[in-house]
Amino acid sequence: MSTLPSVYTCESVTSGHPDKVCDQISDAILDAHLAQDPKSRVAVETFGSHGMLVIGGEITSNAEVDLTALALKVYSDIGHKDPIDVIERVVKQSPEISAGINDGGAGDQGIMYGYACNQTPELLPIATAVAHALTRRLDSVRHDNIIPWLRPDGKSQATVRDGQVETILLSVQHDEDVSINQIRSDLVKHVVIPVLSHYRLAPPKNLIINPSGSFVVGGFEADAGLTGRKIMVDTYGGVIPHGGGAFSGKDATKVDRSAAYMARYVAKQIVASGAAEEVLVSVAYAIGRAEPLMVSAVDQDDNSLDHLLSKYDFRPLAIIDLLDLRSPHYQENCTHGHFTNSAAPWEQIEQTDRIGEYGLPSLSRETAA
Repeated sequence: MSTLPSVYTCESVTSGHPDKVCDQISDAILDAHLAQDPKSRVAVETFGSHGMLVIGGEITSNAEVDLTALALKVYSDIGHKDPIDVIERVVKQSPEISAGINDGGAGDQGIMYGYACNQTPELLPIATAVAHALTRRLDSVRHDNIIPWLRPDGKSQATVRDGQVETILLSVQHDEDVSINQIRSDLVKHVVIPVLSHYRLAPPKNLIINPSGSFVVGGFEADAGLTGRKIMVDTYGGVIPHGGGAFSGKDATKVDRSAAYMARYVAKQIVASGAAEEVLVSVAYAIGRAEPLMVSAVDQDDNSLDHLLSKYDFRPLAIIDLLDLRSPHYQENCTHGHFTNSAAPWEQIEQTDRIGEYGLPSLSRETAA
């Protein structure tokens, strides 16, 4: 039986959503340390609320990084203009945790999952892919000034019934002087239609735009944000199991991140090879131990695919090496889902006879031109 229900809904958020702003700041801090010292140990959380930003966590590194200046740059580059004060509370990693990791062990205990299916070019469920494509498009048309009244904060949601998109929901921050009719007209033309065309989908039965009406106040001015609070947005939209560990702000010795990337990578290889229509990979670790306690895979009929896993090494250092996880490429992959950018190392597909079967072009900023 398929992992996916006949009716399900997934959401995504734009780069200017308060939680996602915090994710990007945490990952920018990680990237900055890895750029100078690839063996940096980083576990950084960011909290933003009403004019204040707190950066906390543990960093062990030879890198010299101005955390406050970097955080303010990320905040500004996203497009938020409201002033914020930054507080830093960062120390070195616990020596007890560090000792186990130095021997190649996992940075924590836990369970991680990876998933892939043959429904979309990204090998993701339709609702997941569409929700992310909508927020990616929102950010693109804002940065390119295609929709001048659009502001950074926003969300999308897609509901699928029996393989068809039934409902699309968009909530977007906007300038004060724009009408709801203009908002709806511009979003349909420049966001909804290009995304549906890209996936060759019919118009949804229900299209809901800014159902609460006015959405002028956004970002930290409207709500608090926190690193790692959008774990379902970051992965598979809630329709696939999640071990509970967030990604952003963590270096690759933390298996919450690296093993989840590896499980996704392996699931994607199996689906791309044609061995299954859907694959769910599960892996579990004990802190300080390199060998996983369990690695398993099943297909859409709950048949075991464990025999296909023997070629893959799930030890943390092997994952880091295979997926190039000491390089600074985290911030660019932490928006619009961690599994939608085909350029990410964990999204690469090994050479098979079926490469290109799912090859729609990427949804570029020029799609709506």
